[in-house]
Amino acid sequence: MPKDTGRKLIASNKKARYEYLIEDTVEAGLVLTGTEVKSLRQGRASLVDGYATSYGGELYLEGVHIPEYSQGTWTNHAARRRRKLLLHREEIDKLVSKAEQAGHTIIPLSLYFKDGRAKVEIALAKGKKLHDKRQTLRERQDRREADRAMSAHLKRRR
Repeated sequence: MPKDTGRKLIASNKKARYEYLIEDTVEAGLVLTGTEVKSLRQGRASLVDGYATSYGGELYLEGVHIPEYSQGTWTNHAARRRRKLLLHREEIDKLVSKAEQAGHTIIPLSLYFKDGRAKVEIALAKGKKLHDKRQTLRERQDRREADRAMSAHLKRRR
């Protein structure tokens, strides 16, 4: 039986880029139980309240909701349990030292399968102020208006 190849997106944190200024991203593996993997294969997860913390020199993902597997029995997992991230020591040390600075945090951006293994893209992020969020919305709106004007102009030229 051939393994899955490529990247299959399970969940993404769409609000993260609006709420935070992303400074650095890293791909990390996850330590999961069997029912968590089966639930992820059904495409069910939520990263909205997720964040990463450091305990005993390891990095853990917390607040990520992976619902219980529907056909699971007493072996089912807790939906919001703490999950260990698999990273190299240098990556952990770098992320933790930067996250200890004021206003920085480590958040998950996306959860996906890569070549059959569950991976999470985590980011070192700094919270945006209200005026930064308004600026982001303004830029997005300006980009949309420019794209509309360009497409309307191209349609008139034909």
